Amino acid sequence: MSVNASGWKPEMNAANESAAPATFTGNKALMLEEGLIFEIGAYDRTGVDLPEPPRVASRLGGLERNRPIGLPGLAEPEVVRHYTRLSRQNYGIDLGFFPLGSCTMKHNPRLNEKMARLPGFADIHPLQPVETVQGALGLIDLVGEWLIRLTGMTAVAMSPKAGAHGELCGLLAIRAALTARGDARKVILVPESAHGTNPATAAFCGYAVENIPATTEGRVDLDALKRRLGPDVAGVMITNPNTCGLFERDMIAISEAVHAAGGLVYCDGANFNAIVGRVRPGDLGIDAMHINLHKTFSTPHGGGGPGSGPVVLSEALAPYAPLPFIEKDGDRFRLVEEETAGEHHAGSFGRMVAFHGQMGMFVRAAAYMLSHGADGLRQVAEDAVLNANYILRSLEGVLEAPFAHSGPCMHEALFSDDNLAEGFTTLDIAKGLIDEGFHPMTMYFPLVVHGAMLIEPTETESKAALDQFIGALKSVAERAQAGDAALKAAPMLAPRRRLDETAAARKPVLVYRDPAPLTQAAE
Repeated sequence: MSVNASGWKPEMNAANESAAPATFTGNKALMLEEGLIFEIGAYDRTGVDLPEPPRVASRLGGLERNRPIGLPGLAEPEVVRHYTRLSRQNYGIDLGFFPLGSCTMKHNPRLNEKMARLPGFADIHPLQPVETVQGALGLIDLVGEWLIRLTGMTAVAMSPKAGAHGELCGLLAIRAALTARGDARKVILVPESAHGTNPATAAFCGYAVENIPATTEGRVDLDALKRRLGPDVAGVMITNPNTCGLFERDMIAISEAVHAAGGLVYCDGANFNAIVGRVRPGDLGIDAMHINLHKTFSTPHGGGGPGSGPVVLSEALAPYAPLPFIEKDGDRFRLVEEETAGEHHAGSFGRMVAFHGQMGMFVRAAAYMLSHGADGLRQVAEDAVLNANYILRSLEGVLEAPFAHSGPCMHEALFSDDNLAEGFTTLDIAKGLIDEGFHPMTMYFPLVVHGAMLIEPTETESKAALDQFIGALKSVAERAQAGDAALKAAPMLAPRRRLDETAAARKPVLVYRDPAPLTQAAE
């Protein structure tokens, strides 16, 4: 009987699962079955007693509701139990390791949450007088100063809300700079190894998008890029470290070639976690780069509320940054809300959002930066890269690693399904990992690798946690290589079995229909 890195015996558990008796409730011990809230609630009651409203003349002009609203009524304990049971069927960063590549799902220090909930940050309103929010403005200015220093850039726009929003900000600044010099360029070059939002953002901004191929090493083909540069190319959008988990060694040469051709360089900073404190993008010739505060400076991606995507800008683009700005005037901070022709920020391309950014994310990032310090942030990058290379080399020879020959990876390890048994794919590996108690890795991305499996272990994961994941992934991969048909039915142990994901995506059931009328009609 095989034993994986955690000591778990999969054959024994599978046998126990098949031998387990059916229960009246559908529950499996502490894994409680839970219906939809519409199924456990009732339409003829509410959780509170309300007096009958007085009859008054309608002012709705014939738009009164003429049928029940269709919401179930539950008592408070029923509501609490419902959502608690659902939460037990979910996977979160506080339960275990998230191997999602390119998403930087790392631990969220509770100190950051405590700071973000302080009344002076959590309870302020964007329309308050500037005099009453000096502390908040000072914190935003502090985060911006750290970002400028960490990137070696000249200015920063703090208002963009997330990654793609930051991309748009950077491209709008590039377009404004080109327009100011009377240069109507229409093409943005995007390498194969860039994030998928890059070409979408360029197209949204009105540019034609052209692809630049990758080398066999998984990096930008510099010669192909140089051949395409010309007077119609506004710039390049490059992800560095790229989506193959590799650092673009030719970044300085790329920037010099683009600048020599009259274009500008945008860098996708979603993977900044791999180089923070180690590399300053400004030294690489980059003109604009967004930084996902919710990736590099804590708060797991997709959790904790909205994201934040400040954009750092080079000297060439700083005059075109969006409003608003925070400026320090003596010992006070003020907001610059409008450009003044010929006087103040006259080149700004305008405003992207109604207000000033995501205050909660600024506070979390500030707490993360100050608690780590400059040396701690450098160690963040070093440990993240070490963890990724540990996974890459530990699974070398087990899963196909298409770019293992390219040298050390950066923040994420990339594998493919090329060496699995016929008929087995990345999807089977992912579903098998669910039975092992892990959220699946990123699947089928980047597109340049067949059956891609992208794994990003952040700096917050211990060697013991990585060893357990490596053992689990190795076990599932060996089953797929041996042609274990049972893997095709995975997950077997999860609250729900394998879904028809294509049908779910193409024909989602978004509205609950009470089956009772159908049953009555049939009778």
